[in-house]
Amino acid sequence: MTSNLLLQLSYLIGSITFIVGLKQLSSPDSARKGNLVAAFGMGLAILGTILFHTHDGAPIGNIPWILAAMALGTVVGWLMAMKVKMTAMPQMVSFFNGMGGACAAIISIVEFHSHPHGTPGYLLVVFLGLIIGTVSFSGSIIAYGKLDEKIKDITGKLLTYINLLLLVLILAALTAAVIAPEIMGESAIWVLLALSALYGVLFVMPIGGADMPVVISLLNSFTGMAAAFGGFLYDNPVMLTGGILVGSAGTILTILMCTAMNRSLLNVIIGSFGGGGSAAGSGVKGDQVVKEINLTDTAILCAYAGKVTIVPGYGLAVAQAQHICHELEKKLEDKGVEVNFAIHPVAGRMPGHMNVLLAEADVPYPKLIEMEDINPQMNSTDVVIVVGANDVVNPAAENDPSSPIYGMPVLKVWEAKNVIVLKRSMRAGYAGIENELFFHPKTKMLFGDAKEMLGKLVGELKDL
Repeated sequence: MTSNLLLQLSYLIGSITFIVGLKQLSSPDSARKGNLVAAFGMGLAILGTILFHTHDGAPIGNIPWILAAMALGTVVGWLMAMKVKMTAMPQMVSFFNGMGGACAAIISIVEFHSHPHGTPGYLLVVFLGLIIGTVSFSGSIIAYGKLDEKIKDITGKLLTYINLLLLVLILAALTAAVIAPEIMGESAIWVLLALSALYGVLFVMPIGGADMPVVISLLNSFTGMAAAFGGFLYDNPVMLTGGILVGSAGTILTILMCTAMNRSLLNVIIGSFGGGGSAAGSGVKGDQVVKEINLTDTAILCAYAGKVTIVPGYGLAVAQAQHICHELEKKLEDKGVEVNFAIHPVAGRMPGHMNVLLAEADVPYPKLIEMEDINPQMNSTDVVIVVGANDVVNPAAENDPSSPIYGMPVLKVWEAKNVIVLKRSMRAGYAGIENELFFHPKTKMLFGDAKEMLGKLVGELKDL
């Protein structure tokens, strides 16, 4: 009785720490502590399970194997986390998320073979955990490959029809396996596994680069839901609470990002937006004039400005320029310039990518201003420096109905007095469409590697 009480107490504390930790993740200032709090709760729940869990009166077995697996996972996870570059963080998030989905799917397979003739309700939970977990795993691995530029987009209406057919087959097989399990017998688990894995692959294949943050968030919510089904199977409140929190948070984040792009989730999934490299519908037609600016003029313009806004994008992450960007901010503030950072919800390649990047460089969180708060301030801004951002500052979102991003809320940097775009070249952004901002009368291009050019700009400011 005491052991069961201690087990339930460890689960209760674990569930509470998950909630507290998730709350703390809402701010970069407390996110690190939130991770540690949630990790402590998970560790306590695992320890409680090993020490106090019993089945039919017998304690848990195979403890050496469990500890060995935990040690192996800890070492591999630690090495991956320590070695990963900030530019590869989205890939690592996708990979780890896929592993969570795979674990949920394996739980369903094991439970099905332990109780192949369970009640319809039990079988429904098992199969739903398998389907969602498998889709999350295979989809996340494809997302990892696409983010790492090892897998190319595959688009076409035929693929959309194939995906719809697979969905119908999955639903039909699920219905048969639950209502009339004698039809497929124990092969049902493998049929659903194969169909789900194939759907996960083909579902992510046509998703273009600009929509990858939404897809990562969606797949993350899938993993949470699959883990919650595992909690139902084991009657484990910690798994259930953790799964529900991850699933609901991922779903809310997905909806928020779709809103930020002015698109429905269905449109993201079947729209195949962001693939390819076509500039069609960009709104840039005929000969356009591109004005360049040198480092000295840039330094003078910024040093004598009253307010400077820096817009970070994926190019900042690629150049690993977040630290020098923070140094630029401090140097400008030493000269009496007000500096802040404009953050678009889908900038980068995963949710919150820019927040994480700048937090790593110790940029104060109050300086990171979200799109809806910074846009009204643009017309009072003297200089906007766009570092590696592209699609999230494209005026075509507002003035070109033929553009694929038309209607998507963007940072209205063109309303500032001066715009300086720091890029390596005139190449289109991740969405594959050309940026009208490059040709705007207020825009001047500063070509070069972001880290190198920002470093030289800091040097120029020191000499002023």
